[in-house]
Amino acid sequence: MRHLLSIGVLLAALALQPPAASADDIEVDVQLFLAVDVSRSMTPRELEIQRRGYAEALVSEPVVKAIANGLLGQIAMTYVEWAGSNSQRVVVDWTVVRGRDDVEAFASQLTAEFDSALRRTSISGALNYATRSIANNGFTSYRKIIDVSGDGPNNHGSPVVPARDNALAQGITINGLPLMTREGMGSQFYLADLDEYYRNCVIGGPRSFVIPVTEWETFPEAVRRKLVLELAGTPAPLHRVAARGALAANYDCMIGEKIWRRFQGDFFNP
Repeated sequence: MRHLLSIGVLLAALALQPPAASADDIEVDVQLFLAVDVSRSMTPRELEIQRRGYAEALVSEPVVKAIANGLLGQIAMTYVEWAGSNSQRVVVDWTVVRGRDDVEAFASQLTAEFDSALRRTSISGALNYATRSIANNGFTSYRKIIDVSGDGPNNHGSPVVPARDNALAQGITINGLPLMTREGMGSQFYLADLDEYYRNCVIGGPRSFVIPVTEWETFPEAVRRKLVLELAGTPAPLHRVAARGALAANYDCMIGEKIWRRFQGDFFNP
């Protein structure tokens, strides 16, 4: 029986390991998945600021230098918009980025499409999609990062914590950019401590961090700072996550789902 249990534990551990890199995979310094919220809670103005902010940050000199200063001097990057659990749209597919020309070409493809049908917020859907994408993108690197921005907690699809933990098991670091401006989201959905939600329930992995955005004017600078930290592998001095488990034990990571159920109850039973 002990022998069978040992085999079972070994098989479970192997199942959590990321797939071995193929001999044909391209080696890069970092694989960076940019997951950008375009759910209905975002206004068209916010979407445009977000798109321009990413484009401006990507072509900034500090980001270009951070890419060039890597061991290989090249990264792999993709930009994906997300909303509900099955609503992910690849805006720029996985691309090798080596210098300014590549970064400018990448930034020139960014969009911010507004679709009023994208009503829900599924961070778990975005994380699951990103994890699968990284596993099959044809690149290999020591560092793999999901960079997720959003203006609310998970309220659609599977719970966020298992999706986060699955990504961490694949050796992926998750960083967060919680958008706390209150422009687009109605008061019934607003989460005053969205940064703490991200810190406790979304981010994780070596040197993971959260950079909150409370004013849209600071968004491009927040994205630039975040990208430099991610590409350079530098620890973030503020908003870093503490030991995993100690924080989450005191935070309700299902708060988004509860807010949505409460809203549904108030809507159908006024």
